[in-house]
Amino acid sequence: MPEWLEPMAATLTRERFIGPEWVFERKLDGIRLLAFKSGRNVRLMTRNRLERNELYPAYVEAIAALPVREAILDGEATGMFAQRGVPDGYHLFDVLWLDGDVTSRPLDERRSLLCGLPLQPPLYVVARLDEAQPWERACAEGWEGVVAKRRTAAYEHRRSVNWLKMKCEARSELVVGGFTDPRGKRVGLGALLLGYFDADDFVFAGKVGTGLDTHLLLDLHHRLAALELPRSAFTKSVGLPKQAHWVRPEMVVEVAFMEWTSHGKLRHPRLVSMRNDMPARAVTRATTGVR
Repeated sequence: MPEWLEPMAATLTRERFIGPEWVFERKLDGIRLLAFKSGRNVRLMTRNRLERNELYPAYVEAIAALPVREAILDGEATGMFAQRGVPDGYHLFDVLWLDGDVTSRPLDERRSLLCGLPLQPPLYVVARLDEAQPWERACAEGWEGVVAKRRTAAYEHRRSVNWLKMKCEARSELVVGGFTDPRGKRVGLGALLLGYFDADDFVFAGKVGTGLDTHLLLDLHHRLAALELPRSAFTKSVGLPKQAHWVRPEMVVEVAFMEWTSHGKLRHPRLVSMRNDMPARAVTRATTGVR
C-alpha cells in the first residue's frame, strides 16, 4: 500500500444538468481527509499531507476496527463544522485501496465496495441525491452545493471534469459606478464596474462582463452615457481599473456570483437583471442572499 495518493478534486462549473451517466452528492463543508489503514494503524491525512489523528480519535478507532487489512478511504470530516442535517463524523464518498488498488475501477464499483464495509458512527457513507434538480434542494436548504460524479470514471489523482462541483450562487443588488471600453468584436462596453454603499462610502466590489448580450451592451452604453462623470465616485477603490468611464452611482443591477473573495470582490459574477425597483443608496453588501 502506498504511503500517499493525491486526492481527486472536483472542477467548479456553472452548468446545471442531469443525466443517467451522472450521480449527485451533497457538497459538505468540512475538512477533506484521506484515511490510510494498515492493520490497526490508521493515518488521517489532509490534502496538504498533514496528519490529523489527534483531532479525530473516534474516527481513528472506528477505521482501525474495520475488518480489512489495508484500505485508503476518502471523505470529509464535519466534526468541527456544524451543518444542518449532517451528523458529526467522517463522511466517506470513495475508496482508493481495499486490500489492493481499486482506483482504476468505475465509480459505481468503488461505491459498492465502500457500501459493503460495516461502517458505524462516526463513519458514514455520503448519500446520493435522487432529486430531479438536486442543486435546487441544495440552495433551498442552505447547503454549499452539490457534486456531480461520472458513474464510469476512474479515480484520478488530480482536478478532473469527471467530478463537477455546483455551488449555490449568491446574488446581490449592486450599483454601477463606471464601465470599461469594449475589446475585440464586443460592442457598447466591456464590463460594468460595480459597488455598494457602506455609510458614506461607495465601495468597489468588482466588475461584471458576463451575461450581457449585444442589445443590452448597446442599451447600457446609451443609458450610462447620460450619467457620465469626470471622475470616479468610488471612495474605496482597491483594484479599480485606472482607465474607465465613470458614472453617477444611480443604476442598480442584480448579479449572481460564487462568493466574495478575501479582498471583498465578486468571484465569477454574471449579470442577472436590471433593477428599477430599488434606490441605489439602499444597496449594501448586507443585501446579498444565497439562491
